[in-house]
Amino acid sequence: MSDAEALEFDVLKEENMLLKDDITFFKEKLIEITETEESLFKLEKERALLDASLRELECAFIAAQSDMLKLGPMQHDAWWEKVENLEELLESTANQVEHAALILDGYHDVQDKVDKLEASLGATSISEFCLYLVDLLKKRVKSIEERFQACNHEMHSQIELYEHSIVEFHDTLSKLIKESEKKSMEHYAEGMPSEFWSRISLLIDGWSLEKKISNNDANILREMAWKRDSCLREAYLSSRGKAERELIDSFLKMALPGTSSGLHIVHIAAEMAPVAKVGGLADVISGLGKALQKKGNLVEIILPKYDCMQHNQINNLKVLDVVVQSYFEGNMFANKIWTGTVEGLPVYFIEPQHPGKFFWRAQYYGEHDDFKRFSYFSRVALELLYQSAKKVDIIHCHDWQTAFVAPLYWDVYANLGFNSARICFTCHNFEYQGTAPAQDLAYCGLDVEHLDRADRMRDNSHGRINVVKGAIVYSNIVTTVSPTYAQEVRSEGGRGLQDTLKIHSKKFVGILNGIDTDTWNPSTDRFLKVQYSANDLYGKSANKAALTKQLKMSSANASQPLVGCITRLVPQKGVHLIRHAIYKTAELGGQFILLGSSPVPNIQREFEGIADQFQNNNNIRLLLKYDDALSHMIFAASDMFIVPSMFEPCGLTQMIAMRYGSVPVVRKTGGLNDSVFDFDDETIPMELRNGFTFLKADEQGFDSALERAFNYYHRKPEVWKQLVQKDMKIDFSWDTSASQYEDIYQRAAARARAAT
Repeated sequence: MSDAEALEFDVLKEENMLLKDDITFFKEKLIEITETEESLFKLEKERALLDASLRELECAFIAAQSDMLKLGPMQHDAWWEKVENLEELLESTANQVEHAALILDGYHDVQDKVDKLEASLGATSISEFCLYLVDLLKKRVKSIEERFQACNHEMHSQIELYEHSIVEFHDTLSKLIKESEKKSMEHYAEGMPSEFWSRISLLIDGWSLEKKISNNDANILREMAWKRDSCLREAYLSSRGKAERELIDSFLKMALPGTSSGLHIVHIAAEMAPVAKVGGLADVISGLGKALQKKGNLVEIILPKYDCMQHNQINNLKVLDVVVQSYFEGNMFANKIWTGTVEGLPVYFIEPQHPGKFFWRAQYYGEHDDFKRFSYFSRVALELLYQSAKKVDIIHCHDWQTAFVAPLYWDVYANLGFNSARICFTCHNFEYQGTAPAQDLAYCGLDVEHLDRADRMRDNSHGRINVVKGAIVYSNIVTTVSPTYAQEVRSEGGRGLQDTLKIHSKKFVGILNGIDTDTWNPSTDRFLKVQYSANDLYGKSANKAALTKQLKMSSANASQPLVGCITRLVPQKGVHLIRHAIYKTAELGGQFILLGSSPVPNIQREFEGIADQFQNNNNIRLLLKYDDALSHMIFAASDMFIVPSMFEPCGLTQMIAMRYGSVPVVRKTGGLNDSVFDFDDETIPMELRNGFTFLKADEQGFDSALERAFNYYHRKPEVWKQLVQKDMKIDFSWDTSASQYEDIYQRAAARARAAT
C-alpha cells in the first residue's frame, strides 16, 4: 500500500469513526425521544386521572347540594366538615394542575433538544428516515401539548365554576344554619333528642352536688327537664358560650314549681350495655331504661367506674367538682363522681378513692373481695342520692351485687330522712345469691346482729348471710325476668330461697325481658352482607350464602337447612344436647354452626376435640369464641336456632333469632316457655305458634323437635316461609316490659304517697 493510499485509508477510517460516533449520539437521542414519548403518554394518563378527579368533584358537589337540602338543626357541624374536605380536595387538584404545568415546561426543553438534534442531523449524512422520525416526534409533542393546553383550560374553567359553587354553597349553608338556629328556638322541646335532656339533667345534678344551686331549685329544674320544658331548652340554647354562672342564673329565673305524671327512677347496677357488659343484665339496664325514658319518666343510672369499661361509648364524660364522702369499715372515704350519657341515658360513675382500688382490677367480676367491692359501691350510690337531695320515686337494684341497697336504704338512710323512694329488686338468675360470713355485712355499716336472722338475711348455710334474700325481704317490689321462671324459683329453681319467695309472693312477679330492636334489626343491621325484612327474604338467603362461603362450608345444596347456636358452653345451657345436636344435624343432612366458648376447662377441651373431628367436614363449623359481628351473621344466615337449656331465666337469643327469621328449637323452661310456642301444639292459637319445643332434657325430646322442624323445612316450604315471616313480625321490644314495670312502679309510688 502506497503512502497516498495509506493516508486516504486513515482519512476514511477517521470519517468512519466520526460517523460511528454520530450514529451512537443519534441512537442516544432516539432513546431520549422514546423516553420523552413515554413521559408524554404518562402525562396524558395523568390528565385522564385529573379528568376523573374533576368528575368526582362534580359528583361530590352534587351530593353536597342534595345533602344540603336535608340539613337539620343538629347537622351543621357535619356539613362544615364536609365543606372543609371539599376545599382540601380543591386545593389538592390545584396542586396537581401546577405540577402538570411544570411537567409541560419540561417538555418544552425536550422540544428544544429535538430542534438541536434536527440541526445536528442536517449537518451529517444520516438517512432521511431519521429526519422523518424526528419530524414525526415533533408533531406528536406539539399535538400532545395542544391537547394538554385544551385540557388545562377546561380544567381551570371547571375549577372556577367549582369555586363559584363553593361560595354559593357557603352562603346557602350559613343561611340554613341561621334559619335552623332560629327554628330551634321556636320549636317545642319534644324535638330534642333524649341525649339533650340527659345532659341537662346531669348539669342540674352537678350544680346541686357542687352547691351552686339549692336542693329545692334542683328538684324544680329536674322536674322541668324530665317534662322537657321548652323554656328550659330555650334558656340553655340562648346561653351557649356564656359563663356557667349566667347559664345557672337563666335557669333559676324561669324555675317554677310543677307536677308531672312521670316517675323519677334510678337504676343501681353493676353493668350497662354497651359501656360495661358481661351478660344479659347489661342489656336489661340500657333497654329497659330507654323504654321507660320514652314513656316520659326521668331515668338515671348509677354504675361503678371500672377501669376496663368502654369509655368510648360514653358521651360528655366529665368529673364533678365535688367529692362524696361515704362510710366503710369504720372510716369515711372520698369518692369521685363522674357523669356522662350512655344510649341517651344520664349515668353516674362512682370512682372510690379507697386504697383497695375496688374497680381498678381490669375485670368486672371474679375478684376475691367482690362482696366488699359491691357492698362499698351500694353504700356510695345511696349516699350520692342522699346528698343530692333528689326526690326519687323508685330505686331499682339488680342481682346480688346491688342487693345491699335494699337493707341499707331502710335500715340506714330512711332513718336520715331519705325515705320517699320505694325499692324494686330484680334477680336475673337465682344461681348467684351473694353469700358471705355474717360479719362481712358490717363493712358497709349494716347491723349484723339485726340482720343475721332466718326471717331477714341468714342463709340456710350456718354462719352465712345471703344478700339476695335480704333484698327480697327488704324491697317493696321483687321481680325476675320471666313469668315461667318466677314459678320455677318458687320450687327447686329457687336454690334455697323458695320458702322466702313464697312468704313474699304478693310482691313477687315475673316480667319477660325484651330485646333492643334498634341493635337487632335485619333491615338496618350493618354487620349483614344484605339487609332484609319479613316482606323481602332475599337477603336472608344471600347472607346464608355469604356466611357459608366465609367459613368455607359447602354451598352446593342450597336446600340444606342451616342450624345455628350462639351460647356460653356451660352446664346451664345444656352442653350435652348441644353436642348431640351437632351429630344429629349432620345425620339429617343439615349444616351446623356453633359460636361460643366455655369458662369450664374440660368442656372447652371437649368441644375443641369435636371441632377437630369435624375440621374436614364442610357442613359443620365450631367457632369456640365470641364474635359480635359474626353473631349477627349467624342469626341472619341460620334457618333454625337451638336453645336446649337446662334452665333459662329469660333468654334473649331465641327472640333475636326470630327477629332475623331463624325458627327456634328450644326446651320448655323459663323465658323460653314464655316466648316460644310449639307449631304443632293445637291447644295454642295458631297465631302464637312460632317454633318447636320439647320438655324433657334428653336426646329423644330434642330429636323429635329438630326432626319436625326439618320436615316442615323440606316438605312444606310455603308453610315454612309463612312461619319465618310471622316470627320476624313478633314484637319483642322493651315497650311491653316497660309498661308492666311502669305499672308496678306507679302502684308502689302511690302507696308511698298515701303513707305520707
